[in-house]
Amino acid sequence: MKILLLGSGALQIGQAGEFDYSGSQAIKTFKAAGHEVILINPNIATIQTDPDAFSPKEVTADQVYYIPVLPEFVERIIKKEKPDALALSFGGQTALNCGLELEASGFLADHGVTVLGTPVSVIQSTEDREIFVQKCNEIGTLVPRSIAARTMDEAKAAAKKIGFPLIMRAGFALGGKGSGFCEREEDFEAQVQEAFAFSEQVLVEEDLRGWKEIEYEVVRDGDDNCITVVNMENFDPLGIHTGESIVISPSVTLSNNEYQMLRSVAIKTIRHLGIVGECNIQYALDPNRPEEYRVIEVNARLSRSSALASKATGYPLAAVAADIMLGKTLAEIPNAITKVTTAFFEPALDYVALKIPRWDLQKFRKVSHQIATEMKSVGEVMALGRNFPEVIQKAIRMLAIGSEGILDSPLEFKNKEDVESNLTIASPRRIFAVGAALFEDYFSVEEIFQLTKIDRWFLQQIERITNHAKKLNTLESNLESDDLKMAKILGFSDNEIARLTGKTFDQIRDQRKSSDIKPITNQIDTLAAEFPAQTNYLYTTYLGAKDDV
Repeated sequence: MKILLLGSGALQIGQAGEFDYSGSQAIKTFKAAGHEVILINPNIATIQTDPDAFSPKEVTADQVYYIPVLPEFVERIIKKEKPDALALSFGGQTALNCGLELEASGFLADHGVTVLGTPVSVIQSTEDREIFVQKCNEIGTLVPRSIAARTMDEAKAAAKKIGFPLIMRAGFALGGKGSGFCEREEDFEAQVQEAFAFSEQVLVEEDLRGWKEIEYEVVRDGDDNCITVVNMENFDPLGIHTGESIVISPSVTLSNNEYQMLRSVAIKTIRHLGIVGECNIQYALDPNRPEEYRVIEVNARLSRSSALASKATGYPLAAVAADIMLGKTLAEIPNAITKVTTAFFEPALDYVALKIPRWDLQKFRKVSHQIATEMKSVGEVMALGRNFPEVIQKAIRMLAIGSEGILDSPLEFKNKEDVESNLTIASPRRIFAVGAALFEDYFSVEEIFQLTKIDRWFLQQIERITNHAKKLNTLESNLESDDLKMAKILGFSDNEIARLTGKTFDQIRDQRKSSDIKPITNQIDTLAAEFPAQTNYLYTTYLGAKDDV
């Protein structure tokens, strides 16, 4: 079979690199099954378009076309290559929208091209908000009060019915383009016009800001076997695009009842929609009424969250999705970790993974540093550890912005008012403002919660970091082994401990080694020996810094 795979698209915010992982895994899986793969992807800065990225060569695409993932270009390639099937789920929103247009025009049917995995009609039902709400209502799944509009008059009528404040989202849009919150009626028309610039459909929805945002990665095969591979929780409350938010996996503030409730809703919803392969379901959860939730959306494709989930759990979501598209069931796909069981299992983690986006907003002229429902981040990092304080500190160091941790802001805060401003307005500096507010005793956990609506549990964990930093500040020459060990458990680097205690890096490192305070590195050392070229990556991903060993 000849498979045409639509890749990760141009090098721009909201697409490209974040879908390179899923596309690369799909190519490897299709090739391993003996199929010919044609790739369309204009982005030369990806693994899937690099002819030297893989060894052996059998896992690279047979033919790569460096052209835009747009219907007019894809049509030419289909006429030339005459593929049997089309894979849409591995290139993000760009590939999905392209496939929908090709199907709607009748081009795929005319040329005998079938879409692998989730049927196009099902993709349409997840992308078209009107149909999606109807499908959810059929099984009692709760969704935000939402009205789809295709004209200004329809949008105004919807706003009047739902009431202000509200959120507007452009349907079929990439990276939250055209979306935003509308507080006042006088601002409504201008925001609707902006949303219509990105899509012919605008969604007018109830404002759920302050609710928790939760995601589940779900896999379903053609025999209706369905599992949730992992769930994730946003550090920021609803109102910040997932791609802009700090995300921890698995969730840490949900009770077991909440977790199981959302898991059950996920499986019921995905089965009813009829998705075949991998998908992502996103929730809003009321922090004051745990049983009150809303399904925000379902992405019937691999998302940027899927790459995080795959690397955090070791469960290769893209490879499994590709096998399912080829007709395999979960029980027939080998377990990528054990090699002896199957992919029909839900991973159980005894550690946490945390993702922080990286922004380079200073490179753009006249751009607001405020982050909200539209994506502005240009990349992200992931850290693994045993607890939230450890991974948040590691991840901050990995951003390569010159910061050693949450108390080492790249830009100094001038006073309490400056800290409060950075707490109130979400920006790349807010995580550092939380640390400064607690370290300087400007605000309590409860006061920060009222300003940010960040869950109190996260704030209490950051308070553990700041309280220990205060203690280190007073110890200086009297630093005991127990205090040093606790600092490492809370994610402090040797450099940061040295700064707080007034010692040098070498003094802290020597004391730590003499006290036998070291991370467990046996597995990492083994991997580093097997893949020497990846040594630095392995140590920084799992430990935060090679020098911390």
